[in-house]
Amino acid sequence: MNNLNHPKRKIALVIGAGAFGTAMAQVLATNFDKVIIKVRSEDIYLAIKNGENSVYLPGLKIASNIDAALTWEEVDAHNESDIELIVSALPTSGIAEYFKEHYDRFLAYLIKGIPLLSLSKGIDPETLELSDDLFYDMYPHFKELFCFLSGPSFAHEIMQGQITLVTVAGRSKKVLENVITMANTTYFKALASYDVKGVLLGGALKNILAIAGGVIEGLGYNHNTRAAMITRGIAEMLRFGAVYNARPETFYGLSGMGDLILTTTGDLSRNKTFGLEIAKGRRPEDIIRSQRNIVEGYKTAKAVHFISERYEIKAQIFNGVYEVLYENHSPNEVIAKLMGSRSKFELD
Repeated sequence: MNNLNHPKRKIALVIGAGAFGTAMAQVLATNFDKVIIKVRSEDIYLAIKNGENSVYLPGLKIASNIDAALTWEEVDAHNESDIELIVSALPTSGIAEYFKEHYDRFLAYLIKGIPLLSLSKGIDPETLELSDDLFYDMYPHFKELFCFLSGPSFAHEIMQGQITLVTVAGRSKKVLENVITMANTTYFKALASYDVKGVLLGGALKNILAIAGGVIEGLGYNHNTRAAMITRGIAEMLRFGAVYNARPETFYGLSGMGDLILTTTGDLSRNKTFGLEIAKGRRPEDIIRSQRNIVEGYKTAKAVHFISERYEIKAQIFNGVYEVLYENHSPNEVIAKLMGSRSKFELD
């Protein structure tokens, strides 16, 4: 039953079956007759067919109108004209490769006016591009059809029906309103924004600060330290925002402060968990290799370091995380350097 009394939509196509892609499929299942998740791995395919993404969200049942497709032939078995929304749940570093490989297929969808909602929260470490640039570069004539979701939203809690608010950014009021109508339910609500860069930067940068939050917690620091890191982290985020002409107030909204608070304090954050493991002395590469979950903040930390160098952005915390992850500096060494830096006016 459609809880918000909107007419039922036909089909939503979700690309990627990670935790958040699956959770968004669960949200969309409220408003669509069918949600198809395009997957690459047979174990995830079989799990979803059995009513649960046991790889990424074990123990949480998915709606009966969610189905998995391992091949494009399975997707095409449905009436293509019934697809009304595409959701990209790919990590940022995987967007370019995947959409180049399937360029013609998605071009055909866009030509039909089907909007695409991206869930990625990162910066490509090779091109230093956010996801809007990656999509716009490939499909420059369809920029208004792309929307970008970010905000405080653990997949596990979405699956449980916990009330969740996010931001969806885009260039077209009409497309934004349409996508938001498709996504809103009694427990999931999206708010619109035209500040695409601000929303994407907030979602990407907070992952690095979540790693920092995990590190300082793992080292035994508590509330005072976390509050200091969050506050100074926001100040550094604003400096990046200025370079990208993002609106400062965006960083105090759901996709900035909201998501940052969630991922630095909550226990379900993959990036924070990664930071906790770093604090134990584990090597970043070993942690990444030992799991299937994507830690967006790991690669984004590298991209942000290069961006800070290119634009001469003062970003002590972000570069401190980079030094720990990529230059083998000890977390305690980085913290000592931060604490030993010259004091200045707070708002500088």
